[in-house]
Amino acid sequence: EVQLVESGGGLVQAGGSLRLSCAASGLSFDDYVIGWFRQAPGKEREGVSCISGRDGSTYYTDSVKGRFSISSDNAKNMVYLQMNSLKPEDTAVYYCAADRPYATAWYAGKPSWVDYWGKGTLVTVSS
Repeated sequence: EVQLVESGGGLVQAGGSLRLSCAASGLSFDDYVIGWFRQAPGKEREGVSCISGRDGSTYYTDSVKGRFSISSDNAKNMVYLQMNSLKPEDTAVYYCAADRPYATAWYAGKPSWVDYWGKGTLVTVSS
């Protein structure tokens, strides 16, 4: 059984930082692209960032480039999202997601194409 378990969400002031973690189990990490979608109240779920377990290539949506950084530890089946310079508009539930073999769900903005989801972790950025 595939499981994606997020941690690290919380409340932070604007300009602050948080690091999200996603623990993946039950899948072959090297075969998947793993990353993050987010959903703010009243908005559609959007792709934030992802990383390829095979070659480490990454994707970032434009609104987080230069502020967020994704990384992985293949030995531990972990993916991390370091979020710096947080803004109130980053407030959302952040979901860990896994898809294969490419990051098409993120590039195409199609969360319905994702194979597996975590339950989400709430990030709240106060102004």
